[in-house]
Amino acid sequence: MKTLLLARHAKSDWRDPSERDHDRPLDARGLRDAPSMAVRLRDDGVRLQHIASSTALRARSTADEYAAAFRLEVADEPSLYAASARTILAVAGTLTDDVDVAMLVGHNPGMAGAVTELTGEFVSFPTCAVAECAVDVDSWAELIEGSGRLLALRTPRS
Repeated sequence: MKTLLLARHAKSDWRDPSERDHDRPLDARGLRDAPSMAVRLRDDGVRLQHIASSTALRARSTADEYAAAFRLEVADEPSLYAASARTILAVAGTLTDDVDVAMLVGHNPGMAGAVTELTGEFVSFPTCAVAECAVDVDSWAELIEGSGRLLALRTPRS
C-alpha cells in the first residue's frame, strides 16, 4: 500500500500582468495558507517521505513550506508544470519504491483530474488543497487509473 498526496499550489499573485505565468509568486493569502496546510498535515499524522514539485515559482514556494514542516528536500519535476492528469500519474509511477508516502505539488486542472482518474471521485480543488489517496499497489510502477481511494481532501477552509 502506498499513499499519494496530490497538492495544488497556494494562491498566486496576479497583480503584474506582464509577469510570466511560470514566475508568478504567492500572494498574501498563499503565503499564509501554505505553511498552515503544511503544519496541519504534519499534525494530522501524515508521514510524508518525498516531495516533488512543478518548477513554477508558486508551486515550488508551496512545496518548500511542506518540506520545511516535514524536514525534507523538494525534488524539482519540470513535467508537473501545467501537467495533465495522466502526466501527473505517470510522474507518480516513477517514484522509488522505498518511498511509501509521497506528495506531488502542481496545478489545476491537472491535479483535480489526477484525483478523479486515480480514485474515480470528482473533487473541487481550490488553491492549496491536498488530496490524500491510498493506492493499493506494492510498487509505484503499478499505479493505474482507478487503483486509489480518496482518504481525505484538505483545503485551507476545511
